[in-house]
Amino acid sequence: MKILRTPDSRFANLPDYNFDPHYLMVDDSEDSELRVHYLDEGPRDADPVLLLHGEPSWCYLYRKMIPILTAAGHRVIAPDLPGFGRSDKPASRTDYTYQRHVNWMQSVLDQLDLNNITLFCQDWGGLIGLRLVAENPDRFARVAAGNTMLPTGDHDLGEGFRKWQQFSQEIPQFHVGGTIKSGTVTKLSQAVIDAYNAPFPDESYKEGARQFPLLVPSTPDDPASENNRAAWIELSKWTKPFITLFSDSDPVTAGGDRIMQKLIPGTKGQAHTTIANGGHFLQEDQGEKVAKLLVQFIYDNPR
Repeated sequence: MKILRTPDSRFANLPDYNFDPHYLMVDDSEDSELRVHYLDEGPRDADPVLLLHGEPSWCYLYRKMIPILTAAGHRVIAPDLPGFGRSDKPASRTDYTYQRHVNWMQSVLDQLDLNNITLFCQDWGGLIGLRLVAENPDRFARVAAGNTMLPTGDHDLGEGFRKWQQFSQEIPQFHVGGTIKSGTVTKLSQAVIDAYNAPFPDESYKEGARQFPLLVPSTPDDPASENNRAAWIELSKWTKPFITLFSDSDPVTAGGDRIMQKLIPGTKGQAHTTIANGGHFLQEDQGEKVAKLLVQFIYDNPR
């Protein structure tokens, strides 16, 4: 597997991002290894809050949430998925599969020996994170889902997703910062847009960003469909606390919160919230609000 690694200089002096990088190596499934970057903030002996980002963002997306979570006494782990952020980027689109990303994040859980986890997941962070919850129920204490879903391909993903999928494949240059901008309702400064572009010096670094929209199960015979159906069986038994924190202005995942509330027992009695003035990337639009709701969710549901 050919690997690209973004130069560290690309991550210097990013606005409101003063976190130390951490790295570990994961098996690339082709007799070599990938370097995965993660943030590890707050007291090391506290129960972890795991923040999983989606497409095409990276853990910069969580810069507004992390200080609030650590101030409340929580340890925060925020990995960059391979292909994004400071993590290594496989150079071929065929190197990116749904299962590999589940496996790579499983390795992060195992190597860091994370337990009693509170998960917050958005976009692809949910597609991967909810699989991890279903496959490691004893590691997780609570789940908060924002603007995400676990599709099996058995139901139509909607016009909003189809347009995004088509756009991602047809646009000559994949503008990552512009994609984040289009998925927010607040105005982003050029410096913030540049920060989202930082992991990608040129188009060759964007094979993961290009491929991810095609990896979402959209037909019943998708390679990931069977495993996602199996995950739903486990989630339908999940009685630990589960909350939905969706935003009010996301055309892609709208309604996913109601599906989770219907199918996952742990959602019963939780303070589900529709967050005002939030687009698809609600962490960017309303990160402080999301973090405070997450802190309250943990406080209201002690182990």
